[in-house]
Amino acid sequence: MARSKFPVLLGTGLAVTAAIPAALAAFSARTARRVTRAIPPVGRIMAIGGEQIHVSDQGKGAPGKPVILMVHGLGGNMLNLLMELAPRLKDEYRIVAIDRPGSGHSVGAPGRPGNVRAHAWVVRDVIEALGLERPLLVGHSLGGAIALATALDHPKHVGGLALIAPLTDIETTPPAVFQGLVVTSPLTRRLIAWTLAVPTSIRQGAETLAHVFGPDRVPDNFATAGGGLLGLRPTAYETASRDLVASTQDLPGLIERYRTLKIPVGVLYGSKDQVLSAKKHGAAMRERIEGLEYEEIEGAGHMIPITRPEETASFIRRMAARVG
Repeated sequence: MARSKFPVLLGTGLAVTAAIPAALAAFSARTARRVTRAIPPVGRIMAIGGEQIHVSDQGKGAPGKPVILMVHGLGGNMLNLLMELAPRLKDEYRIVAIDRPGSGHSVGAPGRPGNVRAHAWVVRDVIEALGLERPLLVGHSLGGAIALATALDHPKHVGGLALIAPLTDIETTPPAVFQGLVVTSPLTRRLIAWTLAVPTSIRQGAETLAHVFGPDRVPDNFATAGGGLLGLRPTAYETASRDLVASTQDLPGLIERYRTLKIPVGVLYGSKDQVLSAKKHGAAMRERIEGLEYEEIEGAGHMIPITRPEETASFIRRMAARVG
């Protein structure tokens, strides 16, 4: 009787099945190393609150002007804000920017939470570590929600808020472009990060950026000067997924407290933002915070710190002038 070939075929199939994830993990690790070499840290790595936080500190600032502390959004890094704004502001202000834990060149503590108030503690710890006196917090997108949480939870540390296309209200359904980040299991999230996330991001990168920037054009140098390539790493996917899943966890309680803010608060939005609604997250804030300054840039999208830098820099200057 001929011996069955089934055990041999089964063994071959299992070997192939195991080889595919291994090959994807190796590709992801190699891509991450190349990206990190291509875009090295622009600041220094500081041990803050048990985490390694990448901090950029540039410009000396004029007497009487507040320090500006910048907090980036979901899936981003400090270069999203520094790319166009730093050259326009650093002769007038001291500008500090951070990569949030797990983003850019910052390394978060294992198992750290991604909710807004947990990120606010990091911002507060950076303010204390650098000895900043009530800076103006500039928060973009999710960074806007974090800036609001910092001001509400740590009011003695914040002098004012300049919120750019901020997340301010509850989003029950993430934009379609971010649906791939909705993974609640940390184990599943890690498996995806080290297998499918990087090749998928490479394949769909142009489409994703077109939506995030739209209707504005994606700058040719965004990949390097704006830190876009830093998203092509497994840790970037893990962090973005974690932060997205936890993004609205704290918002109900924060929204109830918006009215208690007594510092200058301004909101700048693009009227054609395709990521967050300018009406829901921007204009509606005028009813929630007394004295809030609100402005829209006609026809602009979500990435206005890069696509509309002159208007954004002018907005930051106006808010800085209001900080007492």
